[in-house]
Amino acid sequence: MKKNKQVCIANIGKPRGLKGEFFLNSFCSPKENILNYIDNIFIDNENKLSIEYIKKINSKFLAKLKNIDSVDEIKKYTNIKLYISSENLPELKSEEVYWHDLKGMIVIGLNKNEILGEVKELNNFGANDYLIVKPTPDSVDEKERLIPFIKEKFIDSIDKKERVLKVYWQSDY
Repeated sequence: MKKNKQVCIANIGKPRGLKGEFFLNSFCSPKENILNYIDNIFIDNENKLSIEYIKKINSKFLAKLKNIDSVDEIKKYTNIKLYISSENLPELKSEEVYWHDLKGMIVIGLNKNEILGEVKELNNFGANDYLIVKPTPDSVDEKERLIPFIKEKFIDSIDKKERVLKVYWQSDY
């Protein structure tokens, strides 16, 4: 059973027009998956948003909140992150993992079986996704590492139950 935690799926971009519409920046993969969550989006646990609609226009998304009908009102929400509950995400195949599930996992370098740190963040810098690994008290050293998330080349295995990520990465890289 999944823990109920918040997963950031989008943010509110700049306003468009005068009637309260805005550009929606989807963090879903593929980006169109944002359309599956229209009824489950909230700002935080207390503030569920009532989205009137989300439209895809070329490669962008245009959205409108119910009861927000002016550019001045929607400007207050610019850059606000939008969340869903992890319970609303589809189940994955056993070899797949959501990014948010990787956060907090212990990273072990297989070359010397050393603890390299803990996954604090994931990011995409253009070419690949990267794990941002911060040291822990049990780490081999105090280095922060960027490890490319490329399965079989750098990522050996992900143990969801034990919360351990094994990588082909040396501590002196």
